[in-house]
Amino acid sequence: MAGLMAHHDDERDARSARGGDEMVDVASQPGPVADSGFAARRDEAERRKAGPEHDYHKGAVTLRGKHVPRTTTDQRLLDSNFEADWVHTDPWRVMRIQAEFVEGFGALAELGPAISVFGSARLKSEHPAYAVGEQVGRALVKEGFAVVTGGGPGAMEAANKGAFESGGTSVGLGIELPFETGLNRFVNLGVNFRYFFVRKTVFVKYTQGAIVLPGGVGTLDEMFEAITLVQTQKVTHYPIVLVGTAFWSPLREWLHATVLAEGMISERDVDRMVIVDTAEEAIAFIRDAHRAARAGERPVEA
Repeated sequence: MAGLMAHHDDERDARSARGGDEMVDVASQPGPVADSGFAARRDEAERRKAGPEHDYHKGAVTLRGKHVPRTTTDQRLLDSNFEADWVHTDPWRVMRIQAEFVEGFGALAELGPAISVFGSARLKSEHPAYAVGEQVGRALVKEGFAVVTGGGPGAMEAANKGAFESGGTSVGLGIELPFETGLNRFVNLGVNFRYFFVRKTVFVKYTQGAIVLPGGVGTLDEMFEAITLVQTQKVTHYPIVLVGTAFWSPLREWLHATVLAEGMISERDVDRMVIVDTAEEAIAFIRDAHRAARAGERPVEA
């Protein structure tokens, strides 16, 4: 029996010396034997063996256990066999968002005094508010302000047109939308955005007040965001004035009769919605608010 066992041991040693199949380390062999599946299983086994104390550092993030990736960041970068799905992941979107901020800030950093003009893209040129928009654009340029709009048609186009034809700086902050096709022709400085929140940040950062013409959901969004930033003291010295008593008064009345009555806002919040009827009144409000701010009076809120 001992002789038979010795014979088997000798045969096994001989096969090992010849590189027999039973003793081959497949992970070290070239070709299909050393497939990625084996390597992955081996790596997984090593990770499990390491236990919960094994930390994998991915930048500022620490990963353990099943969350440890099978490949490193630079490996994925340098390996041309990896798919390009990474361009659609959230970290890459953050980089694209950062790029939008950089481009927007860079384009407007030297803009100088400017006022935002919000209003409906659906406003027709024959609508009375369109003429008011043109008057607002012209008057702002005369006061030394650049005019900043969303760059679209309607009320935005009207304000840009007034500024452009008066020889002023006419800014359009465009947004990628399925139903709008680029900036209007009266914009002489334009920046296009993918993300609404980046665009709205640029609106507030590089303007010193807002004039709001009649508009819909987008206009209300921009207006209430500005009012909220003032209410929460995220911005100061930022006057906001609405043009069109017949259009805006019902909204103000609803806020007073319902939202204020329910205790959801304060009287001061309602007072921030200053409503006038003409371009001249709107410009006078902006002018007086900034004069008061320069004189050291209370921060301009509305």
